[in-house]
Amino acid sequence: MWHCDARDRRPHRSFLAIPASEPIYLTRHILPDSRGARFRIRWQQNRTMTKIDEIVENFTLLDQWDDRYRYVIELGRALPPLAESAHTETNKVQGCASQVWLLTHVTPDGAAGPVLSFEGDSDAHIVRGLVAILVALYSGKGAREILATDALALFDRIGLRENLTPQRSNGLRSMVERIRAEANAAIAAVA
Repeated sequence: MWHCDARDRRPHRSFLAIPASEPIYLTRHILPDSRGARFRIRWQQNRTMTKIDEIVENFTLLDQWDDRYRYVIELGRALPPLAESAHTETNKVQGCASQVWLLTHVTPDGAAGPVLSFEGDSDAHIVRGLVAILVALYSGKGAREILATDALALFDRIGLRENLTPQRSNGLRSMVERIRAEANAAIAAVA
């Protein structure tokens, strides 16, 4: 369990006993105590995919890069598995040092345009976590909204991109470009 004083928002570890195989999610709870409000980040198991707003909020509570790194890995562990049949060259993202696969599903939505949802996987833990963040950011959104969303600015805002190696940054950029290309293709197919 992590605790965070509301005045300085610096988490410190008090107890953690979760099996490594279980997905871990961070949520914020404000608990009154004698010193005022205190935040507690609670580890939860067996939840659905984390929403992007929740991910961003959790990053604001984690000041140390080690904690953020661990959280990204846990997001990757919680990413639903991609079927082995989807691990194809067609779904493989080019430009990543690790192997990354993105599967796109397009649903027509009339005048609003196509809606895209994504599934992904990687053979590297941290990259799988980056895929999970991108899936949370883009999946279930309209193609035009995807094109208007700047994922790299989000990664800068949460302080994640500055701590990525150049190879991982290039891979992240390649994944975002792939998602944007899929959105452009979906719009072109409707036109």
